[in-house]
Order: sequence, then C-alpha cells, then structure tokens
Amino acid sequence: LFRKSTNNSSERATFVEDLIKNMRMDFPQVDLPMNLIAWTEVTDEVLNIYKQPCRLKACIFALCVEGSISVSINLMGTEIKQGDFITLLPGTIIQFNGQKEKIRVAFVGFSSQCVTGVNLIQSTLTSFPILLEYPVITLNETIASYIKDYFALLARVSTGPYPPGTRMAQQILQSFLQKVDILYNIQPRKEQPPKNRKEEIYRKLIQLVIENYTRERRAQFYADRLNISLQHLSTTVKQVTGRNLLDIIAGVVLMDVKAKLKSTDMTVQEIAYSLNFPSASFFGKYFKRYMGISPLEYRNS
Repeated sequence: LFRKSTNNSSERATFVEDLIKNMRMDFPQVDLPMNLIAWTEVTDEVLNIYKQPCRLKACIFALCVEGSISVSINLMGTEIKQGDFITLLPGTIIQFNGQKEKIRVAFVGFSSQCVTGVNLIQSTLTSFPILLEYPVITLNETIASYIKDYFALLARVSTGPYPPGTRMAQQILQSFLQKVDILYNIQPRKEQPPKNRKEEIYRKLIQLVIENYTRERRAQFYADRLNISLQHLSTTVKQVTGRNLLDIIAGVVLMDVKAKLKSTDMTVQEIAYSLNFPSASFFGKYFKRYMGISPLEYRNS
C-alpha cells in the first residue's frame, strides 16, 4: 500500500475505501483490511477518516516523525508532537482534531483478526494499565530512530511479494508488544489534563478489572472495591464511555478468552477453569451472550 520511493494514489484510495466500509454507521468501528499494514508516512487523506469519533477494532502503533497534531484518545484531548509514540489498543476511541503544521506519522497496524490470536493483557502485563491511561509517551531521539527504522522494515514486509499471513503477523505483534511493554515502563509519560471525578472512577475501575478479571466478573464486587454504590458506578461508566459496566468487564475477559481460543491448544474446559468459571457450560453461555456464537464455533471460524 505504501512504498518508500513512491506514493501509489490508487492503492491508497482503495485502502481508504476499505476502511470506510469497515465503519458501522450506527456505532462507527474501524478495522484494517489486512493482517499487517505499515506506512512510513501517513497522509491527510487517511487522517481525515478519523475526524469523527470512531472505535478501533484494530491495534495501532504510531510515531510522530515531524510536526504536531491535535487528537482525542478515549475522549481526552492531547497534542502529539515529534518524537511521541502512540499505542491505540482495540476498543480505543480516536478522533483527529486537526494540525497546525506539516505532519508526518509512521505507523504499523494489526487487524482484529490478527489481534484475536494474541493475548494483549498477558503480553503487556506490567504496562497494560499504563497503556490505557497514558497511550502517548515521548521517546528520546535514539529510540525514536530505532522505531522509525523498524516501521520502515515492516512497511517493506507488508508490501513485498510475500505479505505475512495471520500467524506471522501475530508473531510480529507478540514480539513488538514485548518491546512496547518495556518502553512504557521506562519512558516519560505524556501528562493528560486533570481528570474529573467520573474519569478518575473509570480509571480505577479499569485497573481493578485488569487485576481481578480472572476471579471476579460481578459488577457489585467492583463497586464495593471502589466504595461507591453499584448504581453510581454503572451511571458513571455509561457517562464516560457510553457503554454498560458489565460490557466493560466482559471486554477484558473476552480479550483473554479469544486469544486463548485462537493461539493455544487449551480445551474449552481448561480455559473456563483458568478464568474461574464454575463450569464449561456456564462459560459457554457467558461467551455466547457477548459473541453470539459458542467458544468452539469461534475457534473454528
């Protein structure tokens, strides 16, 4: 889709059309049409797609190479400048607000199909809460140059005669997540504007869910841990995210489950017990309630 020496407008236009097709107009969601896509430069033509808020199904990593850009990530406004590295996990709400000067952004993205075979939580175990709260970090010049070179290599791989299949793309993502885990623990975090009380409650909820999702999926448990009423917590989550509290909890659980179904040989019963479901049958009903199909149907899809 992008070659270092040329800009193929026809291929880029096709890419943009594919992105738009993946948007659901009732609740816009954006996926990528290929397992792995990497560009060393992102144009306004692509950024303009995100002028309206949309939720990512894909996992995207980006590096600001030149200039600055104003964006909203999970409804929080931030200014991204040269040397900033951005991690956008599946489920992230993203909006492009505009630019004041020439902007160049390098990025690599992995489709939802690719992401389902990788356990994002386990791969970024020490930094996952940080990724959610501080998706933008500032890299020093040396590390930024390494990331830029790596993106250029992935751009050549993704547009070469043998583009990576799902399995190879998952291996690349798995490896890259391990590097990201280190980066987010050692690099300065981009300070966000002061949070209001509702946003602070939501942040603490996410931390608690990540720490306890393998044992607790009851909404009341999290309300008790936060020392607020269940109604207050449910209302707060709805106001901050537009989503239900149980959907937030299930989203973390299902991220783990889908990765285990796609990337391991664990039986459905073993997965159920690893997440402390009382039985494989109960686990199957829980999965189908949110996914619409059984765990085995999902594994074989």
